[in-house]
Amino acid sequence: MQLYSFFNSSTAYRVRIALALKGLEPTYLPVDIRKYEHRAADYLTRNPGGGVPTLVDGDMSLGQSLAIIDYLDSVHPEPRLIPLDAVPRARVLELSNVIACDMHPVNNLRVLRYLQKVMQVTPEQKDAWYRHWIAEGLTAVEHLLAQHGHGPYCFGDAPTLADCCLVPQVGNALRMDCDVSAYARTMAVYAHCAAQPAFQRARPSEQPDYVK
Repeated sequence: MQLYSFFNSSTAYRVRIALALKGLEPTYLPVDIRKYEHRAADYLTRNPGGGVPTLVDGDMSLGQSLAIIDYLDSVHPEPRLIPLDAVPRARVLELSNVIACDMHPVNNLRVLRYLQKVMQVTPEQKDAWYRHWIAEGLTAVEHLLAQHGHGPYCFGDAPTLADCCLVPQVGNALRMDCDVSAYARTMAVYAHCAAQPAFQRARPSEQPDYVK
């Protein structure tokens, strides 16, 4: 098994958490998205979307972090990260998609580059954009956790896909100096996860391509 990853990609971070929770250690292959290595022709044959991560397992190449984690749940089901029962599954997917579909896409590197290089926004405007979408998304996450969350993780005493998504997104918010003081439940889950060995192994600073 191989993982094409970039240390600071939140989508790759999600998958690294899932792999660590399942005790899987794929070969780590760095892809520097700052240098556009994800747009190289040979990489695009593996991942036509031109993003990270890409998981290679035998003859199969798979992009998109949520699809990868769902695949890992199928072939390495313990510990399960996406519940099988209908209601817990729906709650985990609901929160995960708030982060993966509503928050992350508008604040990822290619969007921020477009805002700066094509739309010619100022650094201050770019930061305001970033913080606006963080606030909208984390407000929704906080409400979902207040209504349906329980236990030290998002949904109980064991991590799920929701935690795999929440930790990188909160990490990004902290890195970008966003105000997270209004999200007490979210930050409690983040702090608990950050203390766990699997989450620690997956964090950006522990990756072989990490640079400050």
